[in-house]
Amino acid sequence: MNRVLNLGLFFAGLLLVSRPDASAQEWTRFRGPNGTGESETTTIPATWTAEDYHWKVKLPGVGHSSPVLWGDRLFVLSADPETALRYVLCYDARTGGLLWEKSFESAPYRVHAQNSYASSSPAVDADRVYVAWATSASVTLMALTHQGDVVWQNDLGTWSSLNGFGTSPIVVEDLVILSNSQESKGAAAGAPVPESVVLAFERATGKERWRTARKTVHTSYAVPAIFQPTKGPAQLVSTSTGEGLFALDPRTGDELWSNPLFDKRTVSSPLVKQDLIIGSTGSGGGGNYLVAARSDGTTPVPAYKIDTQAPYVPMSVARGDLLFLVSDGGIASCLDLASGNVHWRKRIGGNYSSSLVRANDKLYCTSMDGEVVVLAADHDFEELGRVPLGEGSRATPAIANGRMFLRTYSQLMAIGGPKQATVNP
Repeated sequence: MNRVLNLGLFFAGLLLVSRPDASAQEWTRFRGPNGTGESETTTIPATWTAEDYHWKVKLPGVGHSSPVLWGDRLFVLSADPETALRYVLCYDARTGGLLWEKSFESAPYRVHAQNSYASSSPAVDADRVYVAWATSASVTLMALTHQGDVVWQNDLGTWSSLNGFGTSPIVVEDLVILSNSQESKGAAAGAPVPESVVLAFERATGKERWRTARKTVHTSYAVPAIFQPTKGPAQLVSTSTGEGLFALDPRTGDELWSNPLFDKRTVSSPLVKQDLIIGSTGSGGGGNYLVAARSDGTTPVPAYKIDTQAPYVPMSVARGDLLFLVSDGGIASCLDLASGNVHWRKRIGGNYSSSLVRANDKLYCTSMDGEVVVLAADHDFEELGRVPLGEGSRATPAIANGRMFLRTYSQLMAIGGPKQATVNP
């Protein structure tokens, strides 16, 4: 009886993780609630000027790490581009005041020109913030208190990838889960190729709970999400070249299903909407495509494939029965979520690594040059505004407490809502 009760509580907790309205602290991982990039707030403007920012701060170092929030605390990573010194930073989300800064010695290694030493986003819960980074010698996963004290730190072994590190941890009930995907091309000559794995650790102690091996083909930068089938328990879903779309039991790590739908690298993370799991694949040389697969908890069946102006790096976002995409080359599309039929497709300009976010009926698209293009999240195309941020950006904005928090290479800023934000207890 106790075992049944414990299982019920576990999966009830998983449902809370995946529901956008589950907690007032709504942006606790990369892309917010379950990685959907959605907020229903109506307080984010379609356009603004420099005078409208609540605050703007200069960060130490640079990076592409997206901010996350718990209550009035905002967490983000940065790094020195020359020495790879890593920074974990905590700011007051209301004022922009620096609450604490922790630095960690590191070592430079080869990264892609569009990557950085601080591209991973933190994850946060009521007690701790969890961060990950890598060098060629090791992958580090660490937990700190909200006051910046290190609770535990795990060395996950060597790192192998020509393009650097970039995936982010997530919190699922009492676990911290990280996809540690690697590739053979990054390994030193004659060195064994590190094993690609998905790992789960007890968030209180850092003790490893489970690890599941994945095929080592190309590094996957996908951050997992929770999929709740109409029947049966919640599933942890993600993407990779070797397994395509796949699902694990979040409690044990056992593989539940996989479907090899992708033939290239997976950088974008899966988007879960209704009974669809949406993922994309691509390369620097093109051939990008997006697949929406329908699942009842068993191996998903593709519902449609988009290979015209499909995104490789940016994640899509949904609103009701609509799905919105922006390609790496600046083509925005609106599709019917269920069928993939195109409502509109327009060039908005720029190149994109940042993922789309939606605040109620507005889409925010942040280009690499640091221009935010604001579109109507609707069946008909409408451009609502364009705002230059003054510096390039590859980070995805966060939306919480009625404000949007944007990160450029070296700056962090807040816009929207009342001048004094209402902070949830």
